[in-house]
Formats: sequence, C-alpha cells, structure tokens
Amino acid sequence: MADSEFLREPPATLLLPGLHGSGPGHWQSLWQASNPRLTRVEQFDWDTPDIDVWASTIVQAVRHQRQQVVLVAHSFACLAALRASLVIDRQIAGALLVAPADPDKFGVEPLLPHAALPFPSIVVASRNDPWMSFEKAARWAQLWDSNLVDLGNAGHINAEAGYGVWPKGEELLRELYLSLMVVSFESLTAES
Repeated sequence: MADSEFLREPPATLLLPGLHGSGPGHWQSLWQASNPRLTRVEQFDWDTPDIDVWASTIVQAVRHQRQQVVLVAHSFACLAALRASLVIDRQIAGALLVAPADPDKFGVEPLLPHAALPFPSIVVASRNDPWMSFEKAARWAQLWDSNLVDLGNAGHINAEAGYGVWPKGEELLRELYLSLMVVSFESLTAES
C-alpha cells in the first residue's frame, strides 16, 4: 500500500490477547467494548501457547483487512504477532507490544525477528512482570528498534495487576498513530 493511500485510509486496529484471552475486566476487552472499530483476533485455543498456530491466526486476520493494521498485543500474543510479522510485515503499520512474555519460557526465541522491525513499535514493560524481566524486555526492545516504555512496578499489566481501562495505554496507542502519520507524511515529502 502506498503512503498516500495510508493517509486516506487509516489502519485497522487488531487486539491480540495473550494466554487465556482477555477477560471482561482486562484493558483490551474494555477498549473493545468502548470502541467498535477495534477488532479482537480470536485464537482457536486460548490455553495452548503454540506460536505458529497463533501467528497463523494473526496472519489470516491481517490479510482479511483492506488496509494496513496496527497490532495491539499482550503477553504471549506479542510473540505470536512478531512471528506473524515475518510473513506480513508490509501489512503492519505499527505495533503496541504490552508486557511481552519471555520467549525463552516457551522455547520460541529462534522463531522471532532478531533485527529492527520494519514498522514503528512500542514495547511496554514492567519492572516486576513475572513473565519477563525488565532487563530482557529492554534488550528485545533495543533489538527490534522499538520505543521502550517503563511502567515501573506494574506486574503483568493486566486486570490482576489493576489495569482496567488503562488510560496510559490509550495514550500510547494515540502516540503510535501520530508517529505513523508523521512517517507517512515524511515519506510523501521525500518523494516530492
């Protein structure tokens, strides 16, 4: 898709919950309930973390969209989204990767990108996340050339950690959208 088309048609936003899906009190579910333009990608089995199966579902959901997409992933879904990006990177406008799970816990580290992502991204990490240490999240963010947001002691940034509507997350998503508009505008003016 050409940048000029991107400016005319904003990207679709896909919500990618982690293991067990996002319950009704999770920020992803609350965002979806308040904004009908957000689409949840449903996994066949929320309880089995199979990165290739999950990535395949994400690839299908992205290919179903007419326009580029912004991925809003949580936990294991961050890993699946990054795995999917190896196939559909040109269709991804950007990604908000919240509390990524440690790829070593699932034995999937070799299946992920090990270089800068070809789209803007934000990694949101916590200093006391039981699913990945902050130091490891920071290393991955640097490898992917992602902006790193340090939420301090925020647990796994889910309902259990006290994150319901999560206004800061909505602000980060807006910042990502603004950065996409700037990138598109800069690309257009560079071509002139």
